[in-house]
Amino acid sequence: MSFTLMDLGAENFEYRASIWNWKTALEIVKSFDIISEGKLRQMNYTATGVSLDKEEAHAIGEKIRDEILPKLAPDKRIFSDLSITDAPDDGTLYHDDDEKWKNYSASYEWLKEFSDFCLKSKGFQVF
Repeated sequence: MSFTLMDLGAENFEYRASIWNWKTALEIVKSFDIISEGKLRQMNYTATGVSLDKEEAHAIGEKIRDEILPKLAPDKRIFSDLSITDAPDDGTLYHDDDEKWKNYSASYEWLKEFSDFCLKSKGFQVF
């Protein structure tokens, strides 16, 4: 499953996210307390078309850039529980309930690209 974020101001400006990265991104966004619980809930599902305005998108991009990326450096990644590791993602798919959380993470590079998209967008819709 994947998500497509479409800029509200430019028809061909979009960003794609896999469920593996997106779930982590939403937990990071939730920790910022920028957008409502209702919007966050809708952002968990594809094709809802939920929109974030320019101010929300820019605030998310700034916080990722200023608060999250400095903790990661280019060689680390963050899990959906917001813990950080320097172990590379080896592609293992965890099935055990106690380890499923390991399936969801975002690398420094992915978060930098997402942050850049947020900062350049005029708000976006999630599909």
